[in-house]
Amino acid sequence: MQESATVELDELDRGVVHALQIHPRAPWKLVGEVLGVNPVTAARRWHRLNEAGLAWVTAYPRLSDSRIVVTGVVEVDAEPGVAGDVARHLAADPAVANIKLTAGGRDLVASVQARDLDELAHLTTLLFQRTPGVRATRTHISTGVPTEGSRWRLRSLDATQSARVEAAFATSLRPAPAAEADWDGLDERLLELLSTDGRMSSRDLSAATDASLTTVRRRLQSLLASRVSLRCDLARPLSGWPLSAVYFASVPAQYLEETSRVLSGVREVRSCMIAAGPHNLVIDVWLRALRDVHAFEAHLSRQLPRLTVADRSVVLRTVKHMGRLLDRDGRCVGVVPLRYPQGEQAAAGDPLKGTALQDRGPAHADAVTAGTHRSN
Repeated sequence: MQESATVELDELDRGVVHALQIHPRAPWKLVGEVLGVNPVTAARRWHRLNEAGLAWVTAYPRLSDSRIVVTGVVEVDAEPGVAGDVARHLAADPAVANIKLTAGGRDLVASVQARDLDELAHLTTLLFQRTPGVRATRTHISTGVPTEGSRWRLRSLDATQSARVEAAFATSLRPAPAAEADWDGLDERLLELLSTDGRMSSRDLSAATDASLTTVRRRLQSLLASRVSLRCDLARPLSGWPLSAVYFASVPAQYLEETSRVLSGVREVRSCMIAAGPHNLVIDVWLRALRDVHAFEAHLSRQLPRLTVADRSVVLRTVKHMGRLLDRDGRCVGVVPLRYPQGEQAAAGDPLKGTALQDRGPAHADAVTAGTHRSN
């Protein structure tokens, strides 16, 4: 079934999405009780949104812990007329989590995930050297993530409803063991499956991994408590914030923590990354109208007078978002499952080899078409 991402969500749809933004694996019984509907009704609403590519739950390595994953935000300058081709080529690689086509001082902004700095250097060099049409790149290394997309809320539930879902989410997370073992094959496979469907049941995960149900449940608890984050995303045009921009900014180092804390509380800020490079802050924002690009910057200048915005780019189109391939309406039309960085063994090979792309529904002309099996 195909639906346009320009359709309006009703209050129940928005309530279901908000509940899953707080607790991405919330039982339908809880969601139904919070929203005052039958659990089957809540599940049916989610299934409709998910099938249409309008909302989804995904998993990814915890960005706030550099011992788990190191992230580089890469500005890409492309040869004239080929930025779209470059984006589609990069989108096929699981190490590239996000790709935005932008206007301004760069043609694309991509984020690359690796196990450590050495692997990040190897991946970015190899990947961009092998991508036709890339003219130059500039990489910003993330040294901290004060806030990111999993914390953004639709704000459809009232305070009482939100508190109830938050309490259930807190209860579902058991404390992580004092010392975590290295990632093994089961951990990596669970991350890959959950990046495709973050609400996949424990029984389905067990069947897909050939591990016992008890083992899967125990391992899942450990991953979600310490190394893997879950998020519920919504096609951006449906959020009420149809435009996006990326700001490259700087603040004196002694004010960096304070500034990051303030930015984390700004409604428009979708994510904020502390970076090592010419700019120590990369800020991803959602906006309501094109004129807000400068209005928001002026607001930041008043609220944070020490902050200097050095450059900004309007996002023309998000091609890939945390492993999800998006069409021009912001709908999910395919998945390149995220994987835990493999270290030297994987870095020594071709990062494009063996890419597993899962495609949703009929082929779209502007989607990557390296695979055909469904991700649902």
